[in-house]
Amino acid sequence: MSAPKFSETRLLQVILAPVITEKATMIAEKNEQVAFRVAPDATKPEIKAAVELLFKVTVETVKVANVKGKVKRSGRLMGRRDNWKKAYVCLAPGQELNFAAGE
Repeated sequence: MSAPKFSETRLLQVILAPVITEKATMIAEKNEQVAFRVAPDATKPEIKAAVELLFKVTVETVKVANVKGKVKRSGRLMGRRDNWKKAYVCLAPGQELNFAAGE
């Protein structure tokens, strides 16, 4: 089965930001996984292709979670944050992404 072809402009819009939290750092050290905030309409093959294109690493698997927006209150007014999508990208053994180092 051949890899699907995606346009480079689309792949550059798929990954929005890395998720840097205590949980994401623990998962990165333990399981060689990295968490990203991705576009809400992104698919697993698109996320895999985008990470491989941007960071020049080999991706084994991608797991996706839809995060529900929190309900927030400002005085009497109730509001809601937007829903967003998080992707856990499992890298091949021996590969890593370092966001702190400037290349």
